Amino acid sequence: MPHPLLAKRYWIFDMDGTLTVAKHDFPAMRTELGLDPNQTILESLAAMSPEQAAPFRARLHEMEFAIAKQSEPAQGAIELLKYLNVQGKTFGILTRNSAANTQVTLQAAGLAPFFPLEHIISRDDAAPKPNPEGIYLLLKRWQGTQEQAVMVGDFHYDLHAGRAAQTTTLYVDPSGEFAYRADADVWVHTLSELLQ
Repeated sequence: MPHPLLAKRYWIFDMDGTLTVAKHDFPAMRTELGLDPNQTILESLAAMSPEQAAPFRARLHEMEFAIAKQSEPAQGAIELLKYLNVQGKTFGILTRNSAANTQVTLQAAGLAPFFPLEHIISRDDAAPKPNPEGIYLLLKRWQGTQEQAVMVGDFHYDLHAGRAAQTTTLYVDPSGEFAYRADADVWVHTLSELLQ
């Protein structure tokens, strides 16, 4: 029997590590870029002037592009998206990745047919999570409400964005450790659990 959460009308997914198998090694990426190991990459770059950040952003794009080309769908992602589609649900993506690399990722993972461009919000379109701006933008496009929306992610930034926007938060953690459980309304090991 499908999970009761599937009654919700609007679904907003994080991409990397949620719809796709996690492949980013962020500590290694920060080290290679020479950035503060205690701050996320995007926040480190945001603290720089545009001129200072430019070479870092260029190298980050190269690193992300290499990862994007190797993307694979997460367990249950395609099955869940097919189910939501058949049920007439509306769904999209909110990612801290770039718009260009998001498209490469979705193509490589076989997920692109599910997501028209207007249903994808990248860091190029809105303030990155944990800022809820991207959630508000999608719901405005869909004429949807927070009460009928779910924010799905594998990291506390995803869940914080959902909490800030007053959506239901769904936490996916294949490790089963659920370190960010306090920020989630529902938690699962894989997306396929929702269909069981």
